[in-house]
Amino acid sequence: QVQLAESGGGSVQSGGSLKLSCAASSDVARVTVMGWYRAAPGKGRELVATVGERGSDLYGDAVRDRFTISRDFDKDTIFLQMNNVIPEDTAIYYCYAATQVPRRDFWGQGTQVTVDS
Repeated sequence: QVQLAESGGGSVQSGGSLKLSCAASSDVARVTVMGWYRAAPGKGRELVATVGERGSDLYGDAVRDRFTISRDFDKDTIFLQMNNVIPEDTAIYYCYAATQVPRRDFWGQGTQVTVDS
């Protein structure tokens, strides 16, 4: 199994910055893709950003140019640097990880991010 430990959530003022982290612990399988998804109140989960095992990244349209995902491969940890946050960024942010062999998806418990206007 893969377990994901998230940290860094909290409240931040609009225009400010916040940094999330997620550390993956895998028993057997190699973690390939890791990333962040979020769910705003009353809304479905949406892509924030992902990073592949070779460093390729993908961003959701709502956060592109404001958020940056990074990955520490030695520690199997990802980070989400959130800059110039806006109230619409308020959501529960979920860490995501995937394995290729076997192909499985894993989710963290989520960490709350609240942006105050």
